[in-house]
Amino acid sequence: MTIHIANAPCSWGVDDPKNPYLPPWSQVLQEAATAGYKSIELGPWSYLPTQADELRAALNKQGLSLVAGTIFDDLVSEENFPNIVELTHNLCRNLSQVPTAEKMPGNSFQPPYLVIIDFGNPQRAKYAGRSDLAPRLSPADWKRMISHIVTISKLAWQEYGVRPVIHPHAGGCIEFADEIDLLATQIPHDVAGLCLDTGHLNYSGMDPISWLDRHFDRLDYLHFKDVDPEVFDSVISRGIDFFAACAEGVMCPLGSGAIDYPAVRTFLDKRGYQGWITIEQERDPRNVEGSLQAVTESLRYLRSVGF
Repeated sequence: MTIHIANAPCSWGVDDPKNPYLPPWSQVLQEAATAGYKSIELGPWSYLPTQADELRAALNKQGLSLVAGTIFDDLVSEENFPNIVELTHNLCRNLSQVPTAEKMPGNSFQPPYLVIIDFGNPQRAKYAGRSDLAPRLSPADWKRMISHIVTISKLAWQEYGVRPVIHPHAGGCIEFADEIDLLATQIPHDVAGLCLDTGHLNYSGMDPISWLDRHFDRLDYLHFKDVDPEVFDSVISRGIDFFAACAEGVMCPLGSGAIDYPAVRTFLDKRGYQGWITIEQERDPRNVEGSLQAVTESLRYLRSVGF
């Protein structure tokens, strides 16, 4: 097993670039470097500098590279798709022009990655983590979403050399076991890989190790989170949507929640995982003063259990 560990701006509460409470991007880069990370995700488009020269200088100042950029948007509607195509161009253009994460021996698909996440359906968002209640897409809507994902995946790879990976996400239209399995049968690995997230798998009722094993041959990239079981039980019982749950602290530093990371480490070592892992801990940006300590603790914890 050979791995490198990155972080992402969402650990500082940066998910919506229009949120008025976001910390300065310079703080995020500085604190990521201070905590010991050598690479970070781009975060939502327009948060970090959008001009490649400015972004390159900002990363170089902190000794950082980019491991991935993210599309986090409605991938279902036809009306929104032109925006998704434009965003794909913007993200991949920057990823192809700035320092990117170290290549990994033995990994067929190297960074940088384009992490593709469907999110934006309010009927799904409010049922995050509740598979029995969450409405599924109609066959026509699902087919359209798959077509959109294939189109932007081919665009990212063929025009920019950026590897697309699909990330099932709590509160999105690709979240639960049936949806992940269906997606994996309909989009081949040569078109897009998977970025499975231990925290989202746990949140959505799946055992992380079982599902990493189930789709191991599709894994190009991993996200690690941890879930506070007491907060989780509370937010699920009250029907709280995913980001409201994050504001209440459902995501916690690695090693302090429900996920058995020593067991995850044993599994990945046994299967010979070669690649990047990005730590995330979504929070309300108004609580950003705790981010540096949390991302530092999570990295130290992973190192202490053999990562």
